[in-house]
Parts: sequence; C-alpha cells; structure tokens
Amino acid sequence: MNPPQRPAYRLLAELEAAFDALVEAGEAVAAAHAERPGACWIFGEPEPVGPERAAEWLRAALLDVWYQDGQDGRATRAHLGLVAADEALLERVAQANAAKAEFAALLARIKAAEPGLIPEAKAVLPFRHPELHQHLRGQGLARVHLKQCWRAIPVAEAPVDRVRLAWYSSGRSIKRLTVQEAEQKLLRLDADAPHVRIQLRRLAGIPSGEPLAQVQRQAPLMRANLFYREPLDDGRTRRALNVALPLFVPSADGRLPDHNRPPPRPPEQRTRARRRDERLEDEPFLPSLRVYRYR
Repeated sequence: MNPPQRPAYRLLAELEAAFDALVEAGEAVAAAHAERPGACWIFGEPEPVGPERAAEWLRAALLDVWYQDGQDGRATRAHLGLVAADEALLERVAQANAAKAEFAALLARIKAAEPGLIPEAKAVLPFRHPELHQHLRGQGLARVHLKQCWRAIPVAEAPVDRVRLAWYSSGRSIKRLTVQEAEQKLLRLDADAPHVRIQLRRLAGIPSGEPLAQVQRQAPLMRANLFYREPLDDGRTRRALNVALPLFVPSADGRLPDHNRPPPRPPEQRTRARRRDERLEDEPFLPSLRVYRYR
C-alpha cells in the first residue's frame, strides 16, 4: 500500500520550516565569514576588497531568494566571486547546502502531490521574515524565487592551486521531436498564418519517421576551472563547474589561490569552434519552433 498523503496544510508548514532553515543557514555562513574573514574577490569590483564590503556582498548574495520586478521567471541572478574559507566556514557552507537540498526535495514532493500549493507558498514564504521582506519590498523584491532558494553554493572539495574563470555562451539544450509532435506545436501557433503554413508544407515533405531536434539556446554563464594542488582520491587534478554564487575555496591561511579576471560581459560572438561532428544542420528547418534536421 502507498503511504497516506499528508494534508496540504501540513506540506505548506513543512515548506515554511524548510525555508526558515535555509535562510538561517545562509545567515550563519555570512556571520561565520564576518567573524573570521578570509580574502574575498568580487567579480567586477576593484581589489582588494575590505572586510566590511565582503561581508555586505556575501550576505546579500547568500540571501538573494527574491524576484525583482519584471524579472523573467526562468532567469536567476548571479553573484560571482571567490571566498577563502577555513574549516569552520566550509562546515557552515555544507550545512547551508544541506538545507537547500532539503528545501528542493520537499518542493519536488509538493509539485508532484499538491501543485496548487506552489503559488500559495510563493505568497506566504516572504512573510516568514517580515523585516527582510519589508526592506526588500522597497527595492521591488516581494516574491520568493524558488530556484534561487535551492541552488547550491559552489565549493572546491580540496585546496586549489589556481582558478580560471571564463564565460560560457555556447550552451544549448536539445530535445528530440517526432514529425507529429512538431506538427502539433505548429498548429498551436496559428495554422492560418502564412509563415506557419509554409512550415507545415515543409514538414509534410519529409518522412514521418524522421527525428527532429528542438534547440533552446541557454543564457551565458560563468564557468570555473579548478586546478587542485594535489590529485584527489580518484586521481582527478582539475574540475570544471558552473558558478552563479560565490565559490568557496579551502584556505588555511585566509588567502585566495591565483585567479584570472574575466571580462565584465560575455562575448557577443561564439567563442568555441564548431565541432566537426556537429549533427544538426546549420539553418533551422522550422524557424518558429527552433527545430533542426539532423545531417
């Protein structure tokens, strides 16, 4: 037998408690750094960064769980930088990430069992911390951004010799479509529009069993390449990860590893060479859907 489902009010209460734990864990990270500040580098700001500015920036970054007015619901704000962390601070970061993971897991269960609770949660959660909420309302920040709540704080799992940061603007997601699925998507646009009719005729001219690819370009993001001082237990000497929050690096002496300073904005043109084994045609087959044929 399946376990009985918890009432909606109970799920919402659990989510509120998980949100409280998440906010408190972020506050604890900021407080631990302020108590024993290590070196900090903030993307786009002059160096060196003083401890007061570092504390202010770090707290704002870790507690940024809000929508801005007019913000695309799919987009998240980035707070890029490096923080030298001792063992006590790394422990706080681990606790914060555990709280984020618990919040994300509970949110996933609610979406599966009671999806109608999500809008209510977004409306209720800000009032869990009224002082913070009132302060942020004056800045146009009044609703909780769930993805910004649960996204993990990046951490280097071992001491790092150097960090190389670079914009990555060639990312994309590819979803396979059948001809029938593409036809249904076109019909939902406007079957009477001339440009849609042209694409429907084009689609009718290919085999019904041919797979198609729908491509979604991803927003530019910052990628950090970590070079470890010593090989990890599994033999790895480096790691690449995407960063949208401050990257905490282990540092016994409070100093940062060698790092570069990437340009303030991502390049406008593609920087990675096109792969010779590129499987998609250069031009979209169905432009309205960003659908391509395979070569």
